[in-house]
Amino acid sequence: MDFTELEAIEGLRWPWHSWPLSKPEVSALVVPLSVMCTPLTPFTELPILAHDPVNCSQCAAVWNPYSRVDYTSKIWICPFCYRRNPFPRSYDHINENNIPAELFPTYSTVEYHLGPAPRSNSDSFSNFPAYSGLERSGAGVGAGPAFVFVVDGCSSEEDLGALKSELLHIIARLPENALVGLVVFDAMVRVYDLAFTDCLRVVVFHGGREVSSEKAKELLGLHHMKQSIGKTSSVQKQGFLVPVSEYEFNITTAIEEIHSSPVVKPGHRPLRCTGVAIAVAIGLLEGCLINTGSRVMVFTTGPATVGPGMIVDSDFGSAIRTHRDLNNGYASYHRKSFEYYKQISQRLSESSIVLDLFACSLDQVGAAELKDPVESSNGFMMLGESFESEEFRKSLRHMFDRDSDGNLEMAFDVTIEIVTSKDVKICGALGPCISLQKKNDTVSEKVIGKGGTYIWKLGTVTSKTCIAFFFEVAGEQKSQPSSAFFIQFITQYRYSNMGVRKRVTTAARRWVVKHSPEIASGFDQEAAASVMARLAINKTEEIFAHEVIRWLDKMLIRFSSKFGDYVPEDPLSFRLSTNFSLFPQFMYYLRRSQFMDVFNSTPDETAYFRLMLNREGVVNSLIMVQPTLFQYSFDGPPIAVVLDVCSISSDVILLFDSFFHVVIHHGSKIAQWRKLGYDKDPSHESFRELLEAVELDAEQLMAGRIPVPKFVKCDQHSSQARFLLAKLNPSVTQNSTYKEGSEFIFTDDISLQVFTEHLQALAVQG
Repeated sequence: MDFTELEAIEGLRWPWHSWPLSKPEVSALVVPLSVMCTPLTPFTELPILAHDPVNCSQCAAVWNPYSRVDYTSKIWICPFCYRRNPFPRSYDHINENNIPAELFPTYSTVEYHLGPAPRSNSDSFSNFPAYSGLERSGAGVGAGPAFVFVVDGCSSEEDLGALKSELLHIIARLPENALVGLVVFDAMVRVYDLAFTDCLRVVVFHGGREVSSEKAKELLGLHHMKQSIGKTSSVQKQGFLVPVSEYEFNITTAIEEIHSSPVVKPGHRPLRCTGVAIAVAIGLLEGCLINTGSRVMVFTTGPATVGPGMIVDSDFGSAIRTHRDLNNGYASYHRKSFEYYKQISQRLSESSIVLDLFACSLDQVGAAELKDPVESSNGFMMLGESFESEEFRKSLRHMFDRDSDGNLEMAFDVTIEIVTSKDVKICGALGPCISLQKKNDTVSEKVIGKGGTYIWKLGTVTSKTCIAFFFEVAGEQKSQPSSAFFIQFITQYRYSNMGVRKRVTTAARRWVVKHSPEIASGFDQEAAASVMARLAINKTEEIFAHEVIRWLDKMLIRFSSKFGDYVPEDPLSFRLSTNFSLFPQFMYYLRRSQFMDVFNSTPDETAYFRLMLNREGVVNSLIMVQPTLFQYSFDGPPIAVVLDVCSISSDVILLFDSFFHVVIHHGSKIAQWRKLGYDKDPSHESFRELLEAVELDAEQLMAGRIPVPKFVKCDQHSSQARFLLAKLNPSVTQNSTYKEGSEFIFTDDISLQVFTEHLQALAVQG
């Protein structure tokens, strides 16, 4: 079974599919033992079971296809700890001819529906007593997810108009059980009482003072509320968070009446207290006891200039911090603001609140400081230019898509728990999650990323959210070569209808001895590159980027020396097998990427790029690191071409995808023919079809991508062509000998060929 088939069954990508038995052998692999896990991978066939999972009484692992079952004695043996467990009473009648879905060999992933019984999928198991379809009481009845819209009142009337239009569109699409709150801020924070109908009533907070959770609840009159969670009545006694079904008119009226703040003093930025507005919105949700799933959605058009969380003074004489300022310690507000939002992250986790940031501005807004709470809650971040843009409209609307049952495609209050065989230790995770600091015997003392635990918390999770989990082998390894080890991922989440679901994925791999050919044959270089990219950006939080690049180089030299086939001291003899051949290339482009090279990027952009890489799956991560390039010409269908300056030609069109940008690049001849109107001439039908084909493919690329990438159409030698040129391998530069009319790049960067030659020379030295 190949890697693709395994991923389709498990939703997991393993850099190493076979693991060595000892720590020294694992260390020699260079790429750590890890798994890229997409918890809610969409499966074509996923059994949804309307009963509670059966757990091992010792290690809490869930019954799975790898469990050994004795139908005569009615006992099952846990593959993780070898504990003998009796059948639950409801399973007394199972036998070899009537087994539950959890034991089907093809169902290594199953999902348990712990709230109201599912309406479909489980029908196929209705003949089995455990799948009786009984309705259950729980959070599925009553209040739904809560949304607090935090709107920047300093935005221009044009931007506010576009934003209000989109918010009204979203309100109309929300399910009836959804709860809504509204906060507007400038130099002050105004919380709207949406249940008060006589006139516009707001509670105002000073934007220059830090507002604690208790203070926010006290001033909003929520500190004395003791309602039961999940009941609609608990949110009707106050008017700051109200059900859409009963107060839609009040909500829409309040949104329509938002207006831009008065004109600011000349030479100054608007007074904007983003940090306080976020704290108040979180306090509102905490006071209403909404800890089953909620989002604070911030819409802003500029930097915070007042109060906690501010990043720059209002005076235009003070410039917004750059990367150089951050490195030299000249960004006076950065550290304080970063620490403030770090505390916000903890509050978000404790109350299962998600923080989303929609920043539409030509200037920086402070996304670098806000990155931690957005990322740790797995919130959505978008950096755009205007709320009037199509990118903003599509991104916001996509978040509120509905499933076939009419529920929002959102998951809240997520935990991911890992159970492992006794010889596998858990080191940590890299991704949009928080460690819950819960330890057991399987938790390693070595920490990578967010470690010291076997269970992690996320505010929300999507079908594309991917987390890298890291492992090591136990010091006293007792397993035998070729024996199996197991890892189980248990993801519990609350769906938008507030029903609780638990997805369980159980995977098995084998231990191998040193120098086993299975190690090399089981290497997934794409997954390995994605893991190394996450490790690299994690290191940038502690050391400078150029030091991280040096670390990457050392790791790559060790890797090549370990797995290359060569004669010592002879670089020309160096070869890498097909399984490893692309890995050095991925590392080359990672070194040159916007994740490592911050030149020409603002701190906000760098924070956004790294946040996205840290949550996307293997395929999208690789597109970010090494973009794709397709060539369209009259010679035939589109073909993939190398990411090299030599791929540029005057008579072809290139379609470039770097995840964040999609570029259509017309060669000089193509551009000239287009300007002459040949595409409108019936006698040049093939030219029109060529132009249309690349446009259609570009639209298809962007259709399912969220956030929506920036779309660029450019001609050869135009200024916009820089989006393409900056990512190409500079095999031909101003210092090269090149033919007349061929494309070249002005740069001092080394090419992939030179990089590879240096790598080979160093690798063969042992």
